[in-house]
Amino acid sequence: QTFRLEIEVMDRHGHNCSGAVRVEVLPSLRPRVTFLEPHRAVTVTEGTGPWEVVTQVHARGDNVHYAILAPVAPALFSIDEVTGEIRSTRRLEVIRTHLLIRAYNALHPDDHATTTVNVTVQGTDRQAPRCVPAIFVSQVPETVSPGSTLVTLTCTDSTSTDGCLHYALEGPPSSRSHFCMEGPRLKVNTTLDYDSEAMAALGFQFTATIVVTVGGQPLQSTRVPVLVTVTPVNEFRPACPNGATFTVPETAAFGSVVGRVAGTDRDYPLDSLEYSLEGGSSPAQPFSIDRRTGEIRVVGPLGSQQQKSYRLVVRLTDTHNDLDLRKRQSRRCDVSVRLQAVPDQLPVCIPEVQELQITAGSPGSRQPVTRLLCHSSPDSAVLTYTIVGGNEDGRFRLEGNTLVYLPSDRAEPHPFVLLVEVWGGSGARRRSTVVALVVHVAPRSTPVPPSTST
Repeated sequence: QTFRLEIEVMDRHGHNCSGAVRVEVLPSLRPRVTFLEPHRAVTVTEGTGPWEVVTQVHARGDNVHYAILAPVAPALFSIDEVTGEIRSTRRLEVIRTHLLIRAYNALHPDDHATTTVNVTVQGTDRQAPRCVPAIFVSQVPETVSPGSTLVTLTCTDSTSTDGCLHYALEGPPSSRSHFCMEGPRLKVNTTLDYDSEAMAALGFQFTATIVVTVGGQPLQSTRVPVLVTVTPVNEFRPACPNGATFTVPETAAFGSVVGRVAGTDRDYPLDSLEYSLEGGSSPAQPFSIDRRTGEIRVVGPLGSQQQKSYRLVVRLTDTHNDLDLRKRQSRRCDVSVRLQAVPDQLPVCIPEVQELQITAGSPGSRQPVTRLLCHSSPDSAVLTYTIVGGNEDGRFRLEGNTLVYLPSDRAEPHPFVLLVEVWGGSGARRRSTVVALVVHVAPRSTPVPPSTST
């Protein structure tokens, strides 16, 4: 219906005013009270203490409250009129009972619904299930396919039936994501990829527990520990580096580093490789390679005159990628070493000019004067020394880089200006420099016989 109300307001001085209020009454749209489950069966074990929650009922509707209709005077259970929790009122013994529960709208008691709860208090003399195996430890390859069964449990309870057994998997999230239970069968759920840092962080092992319960009661359960170790499988071949070309000076000394061959391998541990040089080291292949690092070094003389570059074949062999060491994989990689020509430099002597003074020895003797200190590039080149000027009377000669004076009968002082040419290199690349030596030769002193006069 619709109502129109005339309202008049008056104060103590006689002033007044009036107005109208229109009230429209609409039909009720509130939901009816209904139970989600018209029937429920609950099993608890004897010995359940007082005021423990046995179960909880739930109904839809507004302002829902709950009450136990039957038995009229419940002696074992009570219900929370707001939450619907059914609790024991004393320690329970083996019994079966039926509870008739009413849910109603507290503002409209005629809006109500009922449900039946069957409570079975079960004895604890039943034993937990017995399972074979009681513990499961296994190794599986990383290539095991999802859906594969790892183990099938054989479990029995005290009634010798397994129809009421329930299987669940407990453990870390990583284990529960990689494995699942399908009845009594433990199965692989997702790929067990060994070649990842995430798997290495787990130590390549998964731990979990299979919980077997009777009728879903935790007090009647058996726990089967599970330990699964994932083993590696050599799935991938090593890969060669891109652009394995190195340049080295032709004058590189023994042991000089040419470069490093950086091969790769996708199996874990990543890039675990051994390196070897096909054909080994030889005069035609004056190089060696470090077995662990792939570092190439010079182990023989190089010469760009005879050969401008070398082609090496390096074999990459993976390691520690499979339990079976016979399943190692390898790949051959071409490596190019180019020689960089280094022009020969003039020999350098220190000092370039020397002024020396000696006293002549006895005729026929051999008298070393000085030793020339010269070097060339490369340092290993052999130098030759030749007197090219100032040795007109043949009083000097060179023995290697040592200048030797040959004394004569000449008694007066005499200076010599010698030019020594020092040669380095070979063939068309032979280079030389000249050193000047100024030698002042003083005559040896003649002994005077002693005088007898006073």
